[in-house]
Amino acid sequence: MQGMHKILSKGTAMQNPILVLKCGSSSIKYALLSNDSSERVAGLAENLGLDTARIKHTDLNGEKVEISLAGANHQWALQKILGLLAAYKPVAVGHRVVHGGREFSHAEKVNDHVLAEVKRLKVLAPLHNPAHALGIEAVEKIYPDLPQVVVFDTAFHQTMPAKAYRYAIPKDLYNEHYIRRYGFHGSSHAYVSQRADSLVPHNQANGWITVHLGNGCSLTAVYDGKSLDTSMGLTPLEGVVMGTRSGDVDPSLHIHLHRILGYSLDQIDTILNKQSGLLGISGISSDMRTVEQAANEGNEDAKLAIEIFCYKAARYIASLSCALPTFTGLVFTGGIGENSASIRQKILQNLPHFGIKANLDKNAELSRGVEGSFHQADSLLQLWVIPTDEEYQIAKETKEVLGL
Repeated sequence: MQGMHKILSKGTAMQNPILVLKCGSSSIKYALLSNDSSERVAGLAENLGLDTARIKHTDLNGEKVEISLAGANHQWALQKILGLLAAYKPVAVGHRVVHGGREFSHAEKVNDHVLAEVKRLKVLAPLHNPAHALGIEAVEKIYPDLPQVVVFDTAFHQTMPAKAYRYAIPKDLYNEHYIRRYGFHGSSHAYVSQRADSLVPHNQANGWITVHLGNGCSLTAVYDGKSLDTSMGLTPLEGVVMGTRSGDVDPSLHIHLHRILGYSLDQIDTILNKQSGLLGISGISSDMRTVEQAANEGNEDAKLAIEIFCYKAARYIASLSCALPTFTGLVFTGGIGENSASIRQKILQNLPHFGIKANLDKNAELSRGVEGSFHQADSLLQLWVIPTDEEYQIAKETKEVLGL
């Protein structure tokens, strides 16, 4: 069943399970999904490379265990993870890969060329693609006969037209160095837009703006199942305000900070990616829950952080509506989008010209994995909360590539 996040208790047998891996620079998030995705085993290896490295694992019966792996690298951690999952006999591995560049418009079975491209594209995703390559190679060493598939975050957005993905910069930078807008969170936007399509009548193509709000945030205009525009660009920094990322700033900010403060490019990159966003404005936290609590207690910086966050999200909704031939509605997802009724309401309050009428009581009921709509019957736009399930989407695309 789509969207099912809980761990079910049904013994240890799983039908043709797919292992989904999300390898970060110091972590591996994993999930093993049964063929119909109704059952899953999940866990997280974190702090890799440090003495505090550990695995937090939840088995099929819902039992949790924590395993210390002091100093473990990706291969060591994956050996342990695959050992924990050996009894379930995974039939394939699907990897989430952040950047697929211009070549990859859909998931691909891993071969020498694909792996080489994942490594080469570290020029566009230096913090992510090298970790994905490590995960692919580690699985290959442990289980060389296990088929692997890469599902690119950027692939879903390869349907954007040139007017949406090209920057107004010299053509040679696009042709020779691939400088263009790519977009991210593709698996999430694909999943929730497809799920929304399944929940409404199909008498015409639907046009959704999917609003993925978490520590990272992005919005996408999806029409008839295809991405037509999105908020993130060459990197995940472009777009709306996020937990620690600034989102859009004046492109000359870099040279300005260098000129007046002597900051290096690395320092400015750290400021914009790790010290800005909700954290930078509030001075408190990158976690919206903490910022909201502080705002409710009267902290003015926290109030402003929320106001800017919601305004910038609404401004992107308004601009992305230009991409849609038909505007059916909004789909909220991600940790904030799924769980904060107040943030959803504040975003909608910044959109007075779209004929939106929200059912505030229903909005307040939608959190903690609850799926549903919260628009009134006479609202010109539908309003949905759909919990994202990137693991399901990655497993689905893996099976499609391998014909399973």
